[in-house]
Amino acid sequence: MTSRKAFLAVLMVLALVAGSFVQGRLNHDRESLGLTRTAVIANAPPVLAFTTVALGGFRGLIANVLWIRTTELQEDGKYFEAVQLADWITKLQPHFSQVWINQAWNMAYNISVKFPNPEDRWLWIQRGIELLRDQGLVYNPGQALMYRELAWFFQHKMGANLDDAHWLYKTEWAKMMDKVIPNGRPDYAELLDPKTPDAKARVQQLVERYKLVPAMMKKVDDTYGPLEWRLPETHAIYWGMVGIENSPAQDKMPLRRTVFQPMLTAFHRGRIITNHFAKRIEVVPNLAMVGNVVRAYEDAMVAEPANAEHTGTAHRNFLKDAVYFLYANNRQVEAQKWFDYLKQRYGLGPQSGIPEGSTMVDFALSKITEDVNEMSRDRVTAMLRGFLEQSFYNLAMGEDDNAIGLDKMAAKIHENYQLRTGRGTVTNRTELAPITELKRDILFEMLTPMTNVNPEFQAVLRTKLRLPADFALPSTNAPAGDAAK
Repeated sequence: MTSRKAFLAVLMVLALVAGSFVQGRLNHDRESLGLTRTAVIANAPPVLAFTTVALGGFRGLIANVLWIRTTELQEDGKYFEAVQLADWITKLQPHFSQVWINQAWNMAYNISVKFPNPEDRWLWIQRGIELLRDQGLVYNPGQALMYRELAWFFQHKMGANLDDAHWLYKTEWAKMMDKVIPNGRPDYAELLDPKTPDAKARVQQLVERYKLVPAMMKKVDDTYGPLEWRLPETHAIYWGMVGIENSPAQDKMPLRRTVFQPMLTAFHRGRIITNHFAKRIEVVPNLAMVGNVVRAYEDAMVAEPANAEHTGTAHRNFLKDAVYFLYANNRQVEAQKWFDYLKQRYGLGPQSGIPEGSTMVDFALSKITEDVNEMSRDRVTAMLRGFLEQSFYNLAMGEDDNAIGLDKMAAKIHENYQLRTGRGTVTNRTELAPITELKRDILFEMLTPMTNVNPEFQAVLRTKLRLPADFALPSTNAPAGDAAK
């Protein structure tokens, strides 16, 4: 019995010695894989510093219980209570990125819509963004998923139009950015080396409040600009690129999408103009971005060859839109350039959607005329009136190229429809009124003193068109901008 006990004692000692070697190896592996989270977090709030040190290994157990309860509350729609528990979990396990993401999502999406007042909703959306940007990423700077979610808040919650208060979000964000980036276009020489007190104050605000680094802003703009920094899509691109630079290689694919997707949106509505008549901002296409949006798609195809076919479809569709938008904005040379590139890259026929023998003008108009061919006379007339009204409106706003492009497009659609339905036949009841009559009627409506149209707008439009006080539109086929010549 004594010898047996001695043997067991020796065996236990050997097991402890072997265990110490294995434990050392395990500790080394945990450190190298980033699984050890026992170090005191630098600059952490006192409560967070206390919980991470005092509770030790029990933090995980407590966090698991709270996480289960948070999930139950969220499933029951009790988002306010879930946010409170999630806040405790982030203090117990600040490196648990999913909790930061869920908490921010609840604030920006689930809780915000509980409030009917748009200003209250905006406060909760800001809280969700600030939670990820100002706190979560401080403790998880290499988590690609957190960068993606932050970019998504800018692209989707603020940038899209699914929330009925989206214009308030865009307007408030534009006001905030305009204070630190006047007119939305940074002076990078000043931001990188501020000399005046005003410049230094703005840079400090950019870095400390919005976590925007001037050098990174310049890199984003140099790569994919010119960008309008008052728009949320630009900030989606910014955080996507920051995430790409800080995340592991295997996690970068979703972040590349957070770059080229908001770039596509920024092309469609990436420039702010101020509507002085209605006292509000409006967003219009940023046509200067075409080349860089194309490059963003092509970069993604090279970086992710497994998804190249899917990305290529989006790339081809964007090129089609670019040709149409450029043509509609009277940029004929650029429209022709990208139409030629589209044909070169994707060919002709059903695969590319470009019929054999199509010209650039035919192709640009086909996006509308296909629908027009299925429309009744009344619907086509309504469409033409919309184009012409927007043409006059843009002319007064100083968007002359867009005004002329819309006018030309309306004239071409009118001509095509008349040819299709038997232009000039006496018995054809589907024939449209002459385009000059449509213009004249719209102008009379816009310029009538009794109308609700802003008087300042009327005065500007009269000046632009050089119309007399007793205006009568000449019977010509001139574009809207030349109507009175």
